[in-house]
Amino acid sequence: MVRSGSEGHDRQTERVPAVDPSARSRPTTTGSHATTKFYGRWARLYDLLATWLPGVRDVRRSVAAACGLSAGDTVVELGCGTGSNLDYLSERVGDEGRVIGVDITPEVLALAADRTRDLENVSVVHGDAAQPPLDAAGPDIDAVVATFLVGMLPDPAAAVSTWCDLVGPGGRVVLANATTTDHWSGPVLNRAFRGFVVGSTPPTTQLRYDVDLVAQLETRVAAAHERLHDESRATVDSRHAMGLVRLTGGIVGEPDG
Repeated sequence: MVRSGSEGHDRQTERVPAVDPSARSRPTTTGSHATTKFYGRWARLYDLLATWLPGVRDVRRSVAAACGLSAGDTVVELGCGTGSNLDYLSERVGDEGRVIGVDITPEVLALAADRTRDLENVSVVHGDAAQPPLDAAGPDIDAVVATFLVGMLPDPAAAVSTWCDLVGPGGRVVLANATTTDHWSGPVLNRAFRGFVVGSTPPTTQLRYDVDLVAQLETRVAAAHERLHDESRATVDSRHAMGLVRLTGGIVGEPDG
């Protein structure tokens, strides 16, 4: 079912289920104020890249498929950004399902709300992805999705454990993250990827950093995906976009053996 006009937009955040009232008082762990400010300033450019980079729409379709969703399910996307995944997830759960997007940057969340204003089954809520503002005692959550997020988290493995607890045994967690590639065109792609990582890491005025940003990103991505393997049975573990995107999905409570 769809809706139109300002009434639907005003109602969008009213349908978020089981919001934890203590969430607003928790310290933020997803990133620094500089990171939030950066994404807020460049929200519209970020939206263009998140929507139109070559191969990214195929990645988002693959992410939605990896969730193993059925009609009527509830799925939460943490770090939803401007909402590029939300319509794909909405299609999967149908009119009786529920999609909740969570992001910590108000400007990108506003774009997500606008993008999905005609989707009756989608809600967005302001909150920290590492400490989701959702009550674990509330309605069941069937799947959690996090795309291009864990590289920004200081403790991505702990965040993945939190997300696994959120869905509980039998629920699904799906991660998709950018890394360097072993594709035959890797030398060119990896140089471009390094430039993209440096250019999108605040403060962007720096040319040199105290750490190797790509190495830091890959360490965090590896830690997150390894933790998901530890806490679930992997149903998907694949590479996309010429190897630049790693996609892992698992069923929680069924560790790989």
